[in-house]
Amino acid sequence: MEDPQPDSQELVLETPAQDVFIAPSISTPKILSGESYTYHSPMPELITDDISIECVLGVDEAGRGPVLGIKAPFSTHQIISPMVYALLYLPLTSHRSLLAETYHFDDSKVLTPTVRSNLMQALCTPDTLLYKNCGWATKVMSARDISAGMLKPVGTYNLNAQAMDATIELIKGVFAKGVNVKEVYIDTIGSPQTYQKKLERIFPTTMITVAKKADSLYPCVSAASVCAKVTRDAALEVSYQAYTSSSSKDEPEAAVAAEGWGSGYPSDARCSSWLKRNMDPLFGWGNECRFSWATAKDLLEVKGGGVNVDWPAEDNEETMRLTNFFSATCNEEDRAGDELATWFGRPVGEEVF
Repeated sequence: MEDPQPDSQELVLETPAQDVFIAPSISTPKILSGESYTYHSPMPELITDDISIECVLGVDEAGRGPVLGIKAPFSTHQIISPMVYALLYLPLTSHRSLLAETYHFDDSKVLTPTVRSNLMQALCTPDTLLYKNCGWATKVMSARDISAGMLKPVGTYNLNAQAMDATIELIKGVFAKGVNVKEVYIDTIGSPQTYQKKLERIFPTTMITVAKKADSLYPCVSAASVCAKVTRDAALEVSYQAYTSSSSKDEPEAAVAAEGWGSGYPSDARCSSWLKRNMDPLFGWGNECRFSWATAKDLLEVKGGGVNVDWPAEDNEETMRLTNFFSATCNEEDRAGDELATWFGRPVGEEVF
């Protein structure tokens, strides 16, 4: 049985709005350099004035892919873009009335790109109810850093572990501000029970709820989902605009490249075409691409588009193991020509003692 792929409607909803709102969570220099970073909005005056107000907090992500928490081919994940984790907090008393009834927040994947962008703009505009009541934060995890963790030769830092650490970092940041968070709701990564127990150990005084489809069940998670999605959309826009501005307008491919890379999914024809058209045979792509995804590996290694590079281990005769200095059976002939080998004396056997 084949694993699910995003359908055409999902790809439309995953594609950034044409005029996406560039939120304050966007740091163009860091995005273009492939750096991961965290942003925290100012605390709402309502909470600053009375730090004892009990708050609810929601966490969600964007850019991981539609098959959250199960094993599936990398092709079902987004290959171009950072992954963004976001949280939003507000007073418990305003949770549903403000987010669900007044502003109609829902899972960002069922909201149109334009609606998401408008909601995010309202959240960042002074004098709106959202701005006065809500605080939010994002963790932008660059494609470069995600790939570096997943491609480590020893002690692989997998995507679930990276996501868990991003979530914990964001929540700790809110507690560090002094916000009185009483309830936390999180969209699941893998097993909800395992994830929830770990978070309960870290935040023992807070009621933690980890659930599947939390972004459609809890308004604060829905709002966090919008923050994550719009930040990711804007990051894609910034990356792509930088790419197109560096290309020569005289090149025949410029008109085709202007179509963009679409949603970032390899199943999106715009994305797969862009990857094939813009692959450097030696370096692949830039900081926008996740090299750990199978699609990128296939293009570079399997389909013959990349240059084969061998990195032989050099046989360095001058390299010695530290244990050689403590071994009585070490070859004396080898030591004879090495001045440093006897710098601190020669090893001796037990018979000397």
